[in-house]
Amino acid sequence: MAKIRTGRVGEQIKKELSVLIQSELKDPRIGFITVTGVEVTGDLSQAKVYLSVFGEQEQKDNSLKALEKANGFLRSELGKRIRFRHVPELIFKIDESIAYGSRIEKLLGDIGSDKNESQ
Repeated sequence: MAKIRTGRVGEQIKKELSVLIQSELKDPRIGFITVTGVEVTGDLSQAKVYLSVFGEQEQKDNSLKALEKANGFLRSELGKRIRFRHVPELIFKIDESIAYGSRIEKLLGDIGSDKNESQ
């Protein structure tokens, strides 16, 4: 039963954070960010927020720093929008799975094109 609740809370946090980051944050360091997932602990005290950032490593680092700076604002806005008794601590992490998947896809495409050329 608790797993279902943490899943629902995670999805709600993901939805609200996406809106907040895109519309409310005015920090110029924040680039094009997509919230790819949120994992909430069983006691709802922490939420790991996985982000996909478009750009080079420097852009990713700058965006992460800006989000860490805006952590208090994001938590207070989440508390207003979702009405938690205790808003979870937000821990931001860069999600490399999309870049990894596109790299694998490119490698597979290169293998396929090499195979066609050799025939």
